[in-house]
Amino acid sequence: MSTKLKVAGIQMISGAVVSENLDRVSVLVEQAAQQGAQLVALPEYFCAIGASDSAKLGMAEPFNQTASESPIQSTLAALAKQYGVWLAGGTVPILNEPRDPSGRFFNSQLVYSPLGEVVARYDKIHLFDFKTASESYDEAQTILSGKRPVKFDCGFATVGLSICYDLRFPELYRSLLPVDLILVPAAFTATTGRAHWETLLRARAIENQAYVLAPAQGGEHPSGRKTWGHSLLIDPWGEIMSSLTFGEGLVMGELCRSRLDEVRQNLPALEHRVIGI
Repeated sequence: MSTKLKVAGIQMISGAVVSENLDRVSVLVEQAAQQGAQLVALPEYFCAIGASDSAKLGMAEPFNQTASESPIQSTLAALAKQYGVWLAGGTVPILNEPRDPSGRFFNSQLVYSPLGEVVARYDKIHLFDFKTASESYDEAQTILSGKRPVKFDCGFATVGLSICYDLRFPELYRSLLPVDLILVPAAFTATTGRAHWETLLRARAIENQAYVLAPAQGGEHPSGRKTWGHSLLIDPWGEIMSSLTFGEGLVMGELCRSRLDEVRQNLPALEHRVIGI
């Protein structure tokens, strides 16, 4: 097992046109690879954020099909292979097979190996539901809930997958243990992000003694939606290693096996867990 891994989280302000967003993804993945990233993670809804979630149905793809049927997935596979990186596309609208009668789809994080092969698929389990006098979101109207936690091995570490609203449910991350790196691609609203984003991310890192990489959408989108941004890379002690407030860009850092071992040996909290209470 490798002792170090350089990672990059990409922050975007995606618009409604898939091809334009994929062009920006290509540029940003190239930048990350040129700076030495071995694992690159994209934010939730990197492929499109439009005026409504229902618009994503028109761009939803069959899972792992041909390039003509799946331009988003084909782009991710090609970029991973071209730059020889682990690429977490965090998230792609994936059609249910057989098709869901309501027209809903899965919001899926797809991970590609440096060979361009899909090695993991995680369907978002917890669906965002938030209502105030000025804002209203209900992902269950357009998205199907996933049913199982997913992790994969990238050689350096075991990587646990989660998406945005999952961050509020610590039991999901416990079910992934043991895990060394947690990915949390997100499109947090400005309202909820300002209140809770950093606190929750640091808590997930501390309680699971794992690195957390959280690439986010960050700014005002053409549709008028405002996302919180503040992409973060956090170490297993809860310390922020890299951050970006708003706008397009990268958060980067090197994950070290020695740091994981140090934290877990100094405070063996995971060994002290009492299961079942």
